[in-house]
Amino acid sequence: MATQRVKLIYPESLITRPVLSEVTLQFKVMSNIRRAAVDEGSGWIICELEGDAESIRRAMDWVASLGVEVEGLGDVVES
Repeated sequence: MATQRVKLIYPESLITRPVLSEVTLQFKVMSNIRRAAVDEGSGWIICELEGDAESIRRAMDWVASLGVEVEGLGDVVES
């Protein structure tokens, strides 16, 4: 298992889309939201993602392809 902390910055068009739920279903990556702020025009989430390191990488590539800005907040930690 690996854990990766990331900040996801959402554009207005994706505020209401359940992106993290989709990540869990499609990539088998669990998310733990640590902080978040959302308003009508934008939003961000700081979360920890847990799963296979390759699955986390593919999930974040997919999230970025949607238009969400992905900022890594540390290296992947393998356990």
